[in-house]
Amino acid sequence: MSEEDTLLQFPTDFPIKIMGRRRVSPNGGDEFVQTMVELVLRHAPDFRAESVEMRVSGSGNYLSVTCVVRATSKAQLDALYREITAHPWVKMAL
Repeated sequence: MSEEDTLLQFPTDFPIKIMGRRRVSPNGGDEFVQTMVELVLRHAPDFRAESVEMRVSGSGNYLSVTCVVRATSKAQLDALYREITAHPWVKMAL
């Protein structure tokens, strides 16, 4: 599929929601969030980690992380989604 086969116009701000199990680290942070931010930064080096939005599930066991990246191409988004969804901690990515 070529760049012309997408409805998106690049560059664009593109939100990615990643859901997975909470993983509280010894320092009180969440390893899931830190790991997802590292994955996003590999594909979008200008991503600002402080812009991450998080929401904990009602039971407190799961976490959704929303990262808004400045997407420059469909290929970039495809590669990012492939890496995110391949990670064993990720239950779903939208």
